[in-house]
Amino acid sequence: MSTARRLFGPMRVPFLALSLVCVLLGVATAYHAQGRVAWPLATLALFAALAAHVSVNAFNEYLDFRSGLDLRTRRTPFSGGSGVLPADPAAAPLALAVAVVSLVIVATIGLGLVAMRGAVLVPLGVAGLLLIVAYTSWITRHPFACLVAPGLGFGPLMVVGTHIAVSGRYDTASGVAALVPFFLVNALLLLNQFPDVEADREVGRRHLPIVWGRLRAARVFVALYAAAYLSLVVGVVVGVLPWQSLIGLATLALAIPAARDALRQPDDVDALLPAMGRNVMVNLATPALVAAGLFAA
Repeated sequence: MSTARRLFGPMRVPFLALSLVCVLLGVATAYHAQGRVAWPLATLALFAALAAHVSVNAFNEYLDFRSGLDLRTRRTPFSGGSGVLPADPAAAPLALAVAVVSLVIVATIGLGLVAMRGAVLVPLGVAGLLLIVAYTSWITRHPFACLVAPGLGFGPLMVVGTHIAVSGRYDTASGVAALVPFFLVNALLLLNQFPDVEADREVGRRHLPIVWGRLRAARVFVALYAAAYLSLVVGVVVGVLPWQSLIGLATLALAIPAARDALRQPDDVDALLPAMGRNVMVNLATPALVAAGLFAA
């Protein structure tokens, strides 16, 4: 296996686009509030977000390999890890090093942003670090924590954290806009757990598809989608978000078929693959479109 594959595989580089669009949404709310963007600070926020995402991915790869989970799962394009460590166990120390170094980068950038923007960022930063460290080893063993932790990381922590880093203060629009990725990312990770139910159960995980079954979990998945779009509409109706941000509703064209397939065939992994693909596109396109609406307002 090439060195590049051993290094970048555990980072799950294609998935890092999610951090990019969530940071973009935070930058857009800051622009909407102030009419300008402090791009050097926005760049720092982006680097911190990418490092955080890399760290949690690499920790997940390392710990899932050590637990034997990666040897039990059926990999799909959207779940089951990169496959690097089962194919090359000698790369495990490198994956752990990537996780730790990325965590140090997050903390370092975070301290720099706190020095520039004040203590308002401290609670967000501490919560983010705890999520990174605890996700695989603890959070995945507690169903409701596992349900909401991904959305907290990519929604309130990443979007609002970026907004504060760029603008220097909290704004209600950033909190409301952050609800969109909060609900959508929770839905993203929830559906991605469906193929791994049996394998995850064997290593002690307890997420919603395990404890409630796939059909009830599919209903929660649909409810999360509904909450994401409803939060956007309510944000516009009450005047917190501009009407242009409703362009994010365009992804309903992808969300509705994904929700339908999850409800109809929750136990058929092969049949769920198109829904999982649409789920990814919904998560990437919706925050990006809402951001575009905020920039255009």
